[in-house]
Amino acid sequence: MNGSAQFASQSGGVAVFRSLAEVPSDFGPSAAAVGNFDGVHLGHCEILAAVAADARAMRGRGVAVTFDPHPEQVLRPANAPKLLTPTPERLRLLAGTGVDAVLVLPFDAALAQFTPRAFVERILVGALGVRRVHEGASFRFGHRAAAGVEELAAFGAELGFSVRVHEAVHVRGLEVSSSAVRALVGAGDMRRARWMLGRPFAVLSRPAHGRGIGSRLVVPTVNLAPYDGLLPALGVYVTRLKIGGRVFESVTNVGNRPTFGEPSFAVETHILNFEPTQDTVSELSQDTPLELEFLLRLRGEIKFPTPEALRVHIMRDVERAKKYFRRAQK
Repeated sequence: MNGSAQFASQSGGVAVFRSLAEVPSDFGPSAAAVGNFDGVHLGHCEILAAVAADARAMRGRGVAVTFDPHPEQVLRPANAPKLLTPTPERLRLLAGTGVDAVLVLPFDAALAQFTPRAFVERILVGALGVRRVHEGASFRFGHRAAAGVEELAAFGAELGFSVRVHEAVHVRGLEVSSSAVRALVGAGDMRRARWMLGRPFAVLSRPAHGRGIGSRLVVPTVNLAPYDGLLPALGVYVTRLKIGGRVFESVTNVGNRPTFGEPSFAVETHILNFEPTQDTVSELSQDTPLELEFLLRLRGEIKFPTPEALRVHIMRDVERAKKYFRRAQK
């Protein structure tokens, strides 16, 4: 980036522009892709890698154009999906794709009214100086999603940029998309979700208020604070909990804890290889960032007749999780 882009915020060394006004007047030439990029899955990564390669070839910049909030949260809030990645995590993942910059357009009623031509002329050509645009075949844009890749290519022929349309990525016979990943996570199928994401599905949160590392039944536990993003189906999972630079093997229950009477939803993680130290205890506060990776669903949620029956089953879950981690190390 040249000096005129120094005021942009940074994410992983990549410039982040939070509005059109922040984009330097001499930003172009560029290669770009536009999308929500929820999850930054393998399909997104393929498109953005091509954007980065084109940018290098033209000695320009590669840019991912995205939106915050998700357009569905503005246009159809009652039907808006729970997101795989909150915006800060989405920016971190986009920074790892090879692009030089991310333009985060605040999605509001005014932007929703942009015609396809206005979107192309004001954003892609006017602000970014695009010479090449990469999109998936299902890409739609403009007011009421009026235009697709054919219209985009026609605008390009008129305004001086080319369009490359990417076919959907398939992994083990499955077509990769954000909606497909959300469906898999919602069903608790962490293995197939991992295939599509190229990494384990993870939740980024903090400890619940007043609920740091504690002793609960048989092993140390951490409860996650309320979370607005997508969570896996109710049940028990093999997980990895990251606290700062430390990684703990763990078992996590996502559910309503019916055994203890009145349902009380929680994401409760039992740490398997916890070694208490003064540093760990002092680090874990209400503001401590936590990353919880979901690796495998062990079972659905069960209402046990007594807390003792629950304790016995937790021990079985723990043994199955330990066996999973032993196999993973071979």
